[in-house]
Amino acid sequence: MKLKTIFLTAWMLFASMTAVAQVWQFVDPRIGSEGVGRTFPGPSMPFGMCKPGPDCTVKPNAGWAKMPEVVTGFSQTHVSGTGGGQKYGNILIQPGVVPQLRVNEEFSLGYYTTTFENGIRTEITTSERCAFYRIHYPKNGELLIDATHYLGKNPIPDLREQQQFIGGEVEVVSAHEVRGYSRVRGGWNNGEAYTAYFCLMSDKPFIQKSENTIEFTDSLLNIKVGISYVSEQQAKRNIPECGFDAQLTQLRENWEVLLRRVHIDGTDQQKRMFYTALYHTMLMPVDKTGENPKWTERPYYDDYYAIWDTYRSSSPLITLIDEKREADIVNSLLNIYKREGYMPDARSGDSNGRTQGGSNAEVVIADAFVKGVKGIDYDFALEAMLKDAEVDPGADHEKHGRGGLKEYLEYGYLPYGVDRAGTRTIEYAYNDYCIAQVAKGLGRMDIHDRYLKQSQNWKNLWRSDYEWDDVKGYIMPKDANGQWLDSVPWGKSKVFHPTIPYTPVTKVAPWYLPWWSTFFYEALSAEYSLSIPHDVEGLIEACGGPETFRKRLDMFFSRKRYNVGNEPSFLTPCLYHWIGRPDLTSDCVRQIIAENYSDQPDGLPGNDDSGAMSSWLAFHMMGIYPNAGQSYYLLHAPLIPKWTLQLTNGKTLRAIIKGKGTHFEKVTLNGRQLDGARLEHADLMEGGELVFYISSKRQEKVHSDYIPSTLELGPAINGAQKVQFSSEQSPAPLGAKRQSCTPFYSGKIAFTLNKQFRTWPLTYRWQDNVMSVSCKEAIYQIPESVVENGKGFCWEMPADGAEYQVHGTFAFISRQALRNLKENDSFVYDGITWRLLDQTKDALHVRADIDRTEMWISPNERLPLVLEMRNNPLGIDWKIE
Repeated sequence: MKLKTIFLTAWMLFASMTAVAQVWQFVDPRIGSEGVGRTFPGPSMPFGMCKPGPDCTVKPNAGWAKMPEVVTGFSQTHVSGTGGGQKYGNILIQPGVVPQLRVNEEFSLGYYTTTFENGIRTEITTSERCAFYRIHYPKNGELLIDATHYLGKNPIPDLREQQQFIGGEVEVVSAHEVRGYSRVRGGWNNGEAYTAYFCLMSDKPFIQKSENTIEFTDSLLNIKVGISYVSEQQAKRNIPECGFDAQLTQLRENWEVLLRRVHIDGTDQQKRMFYTALYHTMLMPVDKTGENPKWTERPYYDDYYAIWDTYRSSSPLITLIDEKREADIVNSLLNIYKREGYMPDARSGDSNGRTQGGSNAEVVIADAFVKGVKGIDYDFALEAMLKDAEVDPGADHEKHGRGGLKEYLEYGYLPYGVDRAGTRTIEYAYNDYCIAQVAKGLGRMDIHDRYLKQSQNWKNLWRSDYEWDDVKGYIMPKDANGQWLDSVPWGKSKVFHPTIPYTPVTKVAPWYLPWWSTFFYEALSAEYSLSIPHDVEGLIEACGGPETFRKRLDMFFSRKRYNVGNEPSFLTPCLYHWIGRPDLTSDCVRQIIAENYSDQPDGLPGNDDSGAMSSWLAFHMMGIYPNAGQSYYLLHAPLIPKWTLQLTNGKTLRAIIKGKGTHFEKVTLNGRQLDGARLEHADLMEGGELVFYISSKRQEKVHSDYIPSTLELGPAINGAQKVQFSSEQSPAPLGAKRQSCTPFYSGKIAFTLNKQFRTWPLTYRWQDNVMSVSCKEAIYQIPESVVENGKGFCWEMPADGAEYQVHGTFAFISRQALRNLKENDSFVYDGITWRLLDQTKDALHVRADIDRTEMWISPNERLPLVLEMRNNPLGIDWKIE
């Protein structure tokens, strides 16, 4: 009996230790779900197609929103971490039928539960292609099944990036089964129509109460909703036989296998951040092998959302954790090329689109090639890469391929006026480098030589004599004649012709121009001018050498040019490696993470973009970072004391820290110091021990404490000067005076900005002889002479905290223009003649001679407000409420 007791105690202790050792418990799906992260907090299998969760109205990209927002219901398909327009949110079920408020909710890996105010409690888990629900009703309950639901509903048809419902059906087959489909088109990638089929099975019988509502006599239900993109029959086949708890256990076991391939020591907070980052990286793309309604090649993945975001760190991280999975993802790209003619840069709903910058599948393939990922036909891959690089996609340039390819090949750059000309030029050059690497490895030196030369095309937009912010040399716009552009036209209106001086921090777009058409996409020249990952040595030379480059990097960070929330800057903190200062990389990364990441719901600094933000964090917590498409990693002091990586070849790489402090000294692999703190992938795969040596040496400041001694002046538009105040030079006197002035007009202005809707507060007040106009949180200072005799509008964007000294009117016309209109039935503004069409006691209705632009103007001479602007070809209309 004593021996039996000892054995039982030992077994229980082992079981307890095993449970504690399960790293999935450190995954917190709430991290990144609030704020700008937009991660999906519901249950998902690794790369799972089915992602069930609450839809809190139709607005959030990931469906979920924090309380007290109502829950419209639970849909079965979602994306994670995305910006732009919504996608999916198909096949909604709602216990209790109508939208409900939550009284509580809980999240853990693979599991979500919430209780509504009416007492209904819903638990959710999932398999790869089937959602599991356990619903607790206070008494017998009803269930809504809505095939018309989708995210991003909008009453205005055919809006860009908005989904549109085509058709659907809900059919009650028996007392235990409902099936049907929902067909939707559009969404973020402006994709073709896709059909989400479903089969709902209940363990308890029900009766049909209405067309899409069923009723139960039981209070505890187990419901499974199988999903397919092929047929209702396949949706039924996708339903596993197991129950809710067994599926939840299986899900966690699947995740545990992947997550524990990296075992870390550290605090619980560090473990939550790290393992949640790994988890986010493996939510997308989605494994839809066997679920493509168009063709049957295997494997097949969808929801590359987008490769522009994920190639830098997500793909390399998947290669380390699950090399076979990365091979499948690459082979899926090649199958898409085989069947549809181009690899995607983004894809969702079985449709390519949208290409944001380069043809970055080339980087993914090159990364797999240089790291020896097996199971890929690299000769065929090179063919697919060359299709991107040599065949212009024409009108399909947003869908796939290289838009502007003709100009790129003719000029060696994309001239200003071609959409995203700066971004594309820089990224095409890197894509060309990746083609050269694969070609060289396959012995195709003719291709290698040509594309290696093309990879230097970034220099064709490098303006070496341009000096700004104490730094010389930037990527800047150039026209087709080879002339540098100091000012550029913004917009293509026949009515308005604004220009703007182009500087390295000129924003991606004014408010009236679609950001999709700007020179740089989601970044500034100051950022992209440091984004030359294949030729950092050439970049350093162009900047004036290592010392000048060091100063430039220091000022880049100290002046807040670095954007941690956006991918073009991902490699920038590591550029100190190229001047022999990995210790500065280490200090910089540590500061960025401390200031921008946490284990809280708002703990991500930008859209997670299918795990991009998260994978960046995971790599840097380990003290290792890839240069995607190339065979090495850059090393610095880890943020965690010890980690072990179980390599896919069966070997193990262990990493430890020696010393005290945070200052990075050196790193060794199996006793050999790594020159330049670089580690080749081939050496990493041999395993062994990485030792990071640190010290308490006084940390050298990475960033200078630069504070401008005078006001920094930003870009001007039509003579308007934007004034930015440094933190130590807030405009207190002006602000104090402004506060003492009583507005003589307050209201709201409802803008339609390229079919996007914004309503902001609007006030007008006088400060001596200056009219101060406040819109949103921007201030426009308009001299009295302009209020009286101005001859045009100002079009500056009402950016938060911006202050403009302008020489045009904002949402009103000058008094002289109003007098001319009343006397002559016409007036000239912005060089355009406007003629009176009709009038009431409240408004004068005018139309531009050369366009259908219309305005309704208040006859009040004190403030001739433009009460409404309609059909403005700049894409900006408004109505003052």
